[in-house]
Amino acid sequence: MVKMMKKTVLLAGLLFALPLLAQNPPANPPAAPPSNPTPQENPPAQKPPSLEAPQMAAPEPEKEQPKKPATPAAKPGKPAKPALTGEGKVVEEIVARVNNEIITTSELEKARAAGAEDAQQECSGRCTPEQLQVAIEDRQKFALRDLIDQSLLAQRGKDMGVNVEGEVVKQLDTIRIQNKLDSMEKLESAVTKEGLNWDDFKNNIRNKLLTQEVIRREVGSHITIGHDETTKYYQDHKKEFVKPEQVALRAIEISTDGKKESDLPDLKKKAEDLLKRIKDGEDFAVLAKRFSDGSTAQQGGFLGVYKRGELSKQLEDQVFAMKKNQLTDVIETKQGFLILQVLERYEEGEQPFDKVENEIMDHLYSERMEPALREYLKTLREQSYVVVKPGYQDMAGGGNSEIEEVSATPEAEKAKKSHKKYLLFGKKTSG
Repeated sequence: MVKMMKKTVLLAGLLFALPLLAQNPPANPPAAPPSNPTPQENPPAQKPPSLEAPQMAAPEPEKEQPKKPATPAAKPGKPAKPALTGEGKVVEEIVARVNNEIITTSELEKARAAGAEDAQQECSGRCTPEQLQVAIEDRQKFALRDLIDQSLLAQRGKDMGVNVEGEVVKQLDTIRIQNKLDSMEKLESAVTKEGLNWDDFKNNIRNKLLTQEVIRREVGSHITIGHDETTKYYQDHKKEFVKPEQVALRAIEISTDGKKESDLPDLKKKAEDLLKRIKDGEDFAVLAKRFSDGSTAQQGGFLGVYKRGELSKQLEDQVFAMKKNQLTDVIETKQGFLILQVLERYEEGEQPFDKVENEIMDHLYSERMEPALREYLKTLREQSYVVVKPGYQDMAGGGNSEIEEVSATPEAEKAKKSHKKYLLFGKKTSG
């Protein structure tokens, strides 16, 4: 089942390429998990949890461009017209317009490069050179389509009034901790030194969160999986549920990276207070999202499912001796203080239905999400002003004809479309 559990994550990766975030990716939950999260609703980790986050990757080198005359700085998030040289030549080519936003050649190239890197990471040690090449070509082929889809979903989120500013701050703070920086100002400085624009960096995180919430509300909430369906799937695929002894874990991490020695007692007390709150009945996942410094905070602290030998000896001896829902005491590590909970135990052999029902639901859900999401995106395109430069239509997954140099989304076009803006599931847009 590990293979099928990866499908939701792969779907999110295929549909929403974020070139800037690819250089410092925060942990990404499935796009729209069913209610009442369980261990199986998050993709099982393939490696033991590492509290030592990777350093920020260096950006890809940018091609040198001709100098251009000074122009007023564009506000973040607002499209800018192509820059012109003194001779009137276009420096930055527009390849697509999506309502009031544009996609340029440099953004497309960054998305293609990020797609190639993602394919290499996913194929690492598991693909032949030929399979890797096919994966890279697929990612690059649909890079423009993914950028258009990302723009449509982010704009839809703004039209719906979705507010994700609190989550943006949380993810920025997670990135700061992962890169061992003691202030947000230092994170901004580090991002700038890597050649990235700070406002663009934050906006990419914001758009990612917007798209996830739109998908959850507009697509995921309409997908239901019945008990009869999961039972039938279990009966038809029993061999897939033969497992070794395993435990599913989640964690709350209180980081001590970059902290003074005098701060450690207070940080330990913070972890101990959180442990007491959980024992007193508060929800582990809610507290993890609010207070954990770990990269899995947004998944309610879910770490994954582990076999014997995949954890450190210290952790393995504790968690494999625990029962379902039991908690460890506060564990001190090199990176900070750790609280673990055993979400589920799997004894060796064929697993009973009640242990794998949610795993089956997640698999069936991800199978239905892909076509439903593509249909929803098709509807968004039909309701939007999307034009693609000749020669790029195949990469864009469909679109109108040639780009014309006119103001995006003319008022007459807006008025005409306002009378027929209905989404796939019959909800009227707020725009």
